[in-house]
Amino acid sequence: MDYLGDHSTGTVKRKSMSNSAKILIAATGGVGIGLSVICASFVAPAFRRICLPYVPATSEQVRNVLSFLPKNSQSKLLDIGSGDGRIVVAAAKNGLNADGVELNPWLVWFSRISALRQGVYGKTHFYRRDLWKYSVTPYEYIVIFGVEQMMKDLEKKLIVESPGNAKIIACRFPLPNLQPQHIIEEGVNTVWYYDLDKAKSTAERTLKNAK
Repeated sequence: MDYLGDHSTGTVKRKSMSNSAKILIAATGGVGIGLSVICASFVAPAFRRICLPYVPATSEQVRNVLSFLPKNSQSKLLDIGSGDGRIVVAAAKNGLNADGVELNPWLVWFSRISALRQGVYGKTHFYRRDLWKYSVTPYEYIVIFGVEQMMKDLEKKLIVESPGNAKIIACRFPLPNLQPQHIIEEGVNTVWYYDLDKAKSTAERTLKNAK
């Protein structure tokens, strides 16, 4: 009888542990799915004509971009595909009025919170817009973190819409036709700097000579 009693108790314990394990697995799975949904919103490309995946700027890239920006200026800067907002926030800390355009709503809200936490909320704006429909005309400085497939179309947009005194800073990939005035070469952190007026003049002379 004692043996049967011990065996029965052991069975109950095993069932209890089995149920606990099921609850733990279910809870862990739920957390995992939740985290996947949140992370996917940051990592997955936003739905647009050309996929622009979220790849955070490195500290070196931010430093390289800042090296081309004036300090304590009232100039306006636009970061195209602003991601988590670190370029916009850094530019605002340098004194510029900085905006970011980004299609991913989670990144837009994250950027706004980051700007608030870092004390530059009043000098920044983050817009959830399709970059192809967003006018770049008001901006004297334009920062691009793009993919190679979009640079040709984006170059055309910048030439048509940007003011003559615009300065363009391209990260990761250069503009295909305009000649940069300066390049900081650091592998994946390479930055190309274009004075649009000078770059267009050079391009026009090249085309004229080619004829």
